[in-house]
Amino acid sequence: MNEISRLFPNQLQTELDRALTNRWEHLQEIRLRLQQPIELIFNQSHEQLVYLKPDKHDFVHIIQQLSDYSLYRMEEELREGYMTIEGGHRVGLAGKVNTLNGSVKAIQYITFLNIRIAKQKIGAASKLMPYLYNRGYKNTLIIGAPQTGKTTLIRDIARIISSGSNQVSPLKVGVIDERSEIAASINGVPQHDLGTRTDVMDACPKAEGMMMMIRSMSPEVLIVDEIGGNKDVEALLEALHAGVVVICTVHGYTLDELKRRPAIKRLLTQGIFQRFVLLHRTSIPGSSYTIYDENERNMLQQKSGV
Repeated sequence: MNEISRLFPNQLQTELDRALTNRWEHLQEIRLRLQQPIELIFNQSHEQLVYLKPDKHDFVHIIQQLSDYSLYRMEEELREGYMTIEGGHRVGLAGKVNTLNGSVKAIQYITFLNIRIAKQKIGAASKLMPYLYNRGYKNTLIIGAPQTGKTTLIRDIARIISSGSNQVSPLKVGVIDERSEIAASINGVPQHDLGTRTDVMDACPKAEGMMMMIRSMSPEVLIVDEIGGNKDVEALLEALHAGVVVICTVHGYTLDELKRRPAIKRLLTQGIFQRFVLLHRTSIPGSSYTIYDENERNMLQQKSGV
C-alpha cells in the first residue's frame, strides 16, 4: 500500500502504518477531517485514531502529494470532487466549494478526504458468471449502493470473459474506465488483471468512450461502470444496435427505484437487459446478490432455468 502511505507526512505515515499492521487487507477506507481523529473503516468494523488529528499543514502536504505539487493538474478533480491515484484507489474531496453561474467550479478549501482502498479480488464473479451466460453473454445491469462491490465484480467479469474458460471461448472486451477505477491504468497501462483480450479506454467520458471503443477496437462485450445520464443511455443504445453485448453498473437500491429515473427508465422499458444483479451490503462487498431475468424473476430460486 505504498501508493497510499506516501501521501501522508512522515509522522502520520508512521502512526498509520503502526495502526494498520497486518490489517491492510481488511481496510476499506481512510477518512480524514481537519482537526478530527482519523477514521479507519474495515470490512466488519470501524475505529477512530483519537491520537491522530490532521491539521492544516498535514492537509497541505497530502494535497501536494495528490496533485504532484500542481493544483492546476487537479482542476478537473477539484470540480468533480474525487480523483483516482496509482493502484486505482479513489480519493474523495470535500470542503468549501466555489461556484460560477450556479455550477461548481472547484473545491477551494479541502478539509475532508476519503481514501477508498481498491482491491482486485480474482474470482469474485466466478459464481455469478453461469447466470450471465446462455448460448452467449446477456446484456446485464448490476445495481448497488456505494461499497457493495459493483466495481470489484465488473472488473472480474471483464477478466473472465476476455480470458475464457474450458466451456466458453474468450471474447474481445472493451472497458470504458472514466474514473480509472476498473483497470487502475497508469499512463494507459492497466495495473489490474483484466484478462488477455481486454482493451481499455481510460479517463474518458463514458458516452464518448463507448463510441470511440466501438469504432476503433470492435469489442464483442462492452463494460461500463456507473451509467447515469441521457448521454450514457444514448451511447448504450448505439452499442446495442451495433450488436455489442453490454454489461454495466448503476448506483441504486432497487429495480423499482431505477424505474423512477427518466434516463434509466428508457433502458428498462425497452427491455434492453436480460439480467439484473442486485447487490446487497455485506462485510465482503460483491459477495451477496439477487439475480433477476428479463421478466424480473428471481433466478436463484429457479436454478433449473439457468
